Amino acid sequence: MSTTVELEAASINAGAQRNSDLNLGGFISTLQMLIREPSVVGAEDSFFRVVRRELEEVGVSVKHYQGVLVAQGRDPHRLILSAHLDRHGLLCTGPNEFQYAAFIAGNQSEQTGESVSEQMLSSIADRFCGQRVQAHLPYTGTYQGQGAITRSYVCPHRRNLIFELDGLEFLHPGTPISFLDRLRIHGDYLSGQLDNVLSVAMLIHMFQHGFQGTALFTAQEEAGRSWRYALAWFLREQLWTDRLLVIDTSPYPSREAAETQDVVLRRKDANGTFAPQLTEELVRLCESTGIRYSFKDVYVETANLTRTKPLSLGRTELGRLVSATDGRINGTTLQIPTTGYHTTSETTSVQSVRSALRLLMSFV
Repeated sequence: MSTTVELEAASINAGAQRNSDLNLGGFISTLQMLIREPSVVGAEDSFFRVVRRELEEVGVSVKHYQGVLVAQGRDPHRLILSAHLDRHGLLCTGPNEFQYAAFIAGNQSEQTGESVSEQMLSSIADRFCGQRVQAHLPYTGTYQGQGAITRSYVCPHRRNLIFELDGLEFLHPGTPISFLDRLRIHGDYLSGQLDNVLSVAMLIHMFQHGFQGTALFTAQEEAGRSWRYALAWFLREQLWTDRLLVIDTSPYPSREAAETQDVVLRRKDANGTFAPQLTEELVRLCESTGIRYSFKDVYVETANLTRTKPLSLGRTELGRLVSATDGRINGTTLQIPTTGYHTTSETTSVQSVRSALRLLMSFV
C-alpha cells in the first residue's frame, strides 16, 4: 500500500472511530486487497477461493456449491445476507475477438431488456478506450498478460459490446480478461470497480467482527443468473425466509444525486414487492442513527413522470427470488449510492460506506 493510501486510510479510520467502532481502516485494507483479484462474470472460481480463505481465517463454516459460496456462523437463520462477487470484464470469443462477458450469446436468454445493465449498454460503450486489462486462466486465475482496449462499440447483430485490444492477440477462446484495477482514495471518496467487491468486503468485515448469521456470495449476477444459484441452495436446505438482506451498489447520474442520501433502500423492483417488516427495520435503524436514506423505486417512479423513455425499476437478485418462490423467499436490499457505474472509476463517498457498515454491524 502506498504511503498516500496508508495516510488516507488512517485518517478515514480515525474519523470512523470517533463515531462508532467500525474499524473502517481494516475494512479499507480488505477492500484494497480484494479489488486486485480478478472475478470476471462467468469465471469467478479463483475469487471464490480468495473469499473462502478470508472467511476460514476467522473460523467461519464455509461450503462451496455451484455458483454460490455459503458462509455460516453459530446462528445461521437469524439473518441471511447476500452479495454477488462477479465483476464486469471481457471474454475472448475467437481469434483476437473479445466481448463483454456478461452479455455473450450464452447469457442472452437471461436478458429481457429490463435490467439496468442492459439499458446502460449503449451509454457505456465509449467509456473503455485506453483501459488497461489483464488476462487470466479461467479456473486458477493464473496471470497471462496485459493489454489495452483501443476501441469498444455495440454490435447490432450480436447485441453486445465488442472490444478491440492491443497486446493480447495470443489468447484462446474462453479466456477471461479483467480490468486492471486498484482502489483509489481521494479525499472523502473511494473509487474503483466497486460493483460488487464493495459488498463482498462488507460481508467479510462483518464475520471478522463477530457476525454469526449466514452469507451467500453468488456468481454471475451481472448475467442475471445469481438468483438461480441462491435458489438452489435454499431448495437444498428446504429453507424459507423473509430475512434475506441483499447488499449491492446503486447507480446515480451525478455526485449531487448520489449524495442526496447515504444509503439506498427498496420496497420493490420490477419483479415484486419486498418484505415490509425487514425494510421498515432498516428504516428505523437509519432514523435512530441519523443515516439519510431514500427508496430507489420511488426515485425511478418520480423520474419517469417527466421522461419520454422510462427508466427500469430493475430486476434484482432478490426480486427474482421473490417471484420464483411466490414470496416464500423474501427480504429487502441495502445499496450504496455510486456514480461511474460499471467502470473502474465507480465512486462512492466514505460517508455512504460508513453508514452502510453501521447499519450492517447492528446485526452482529
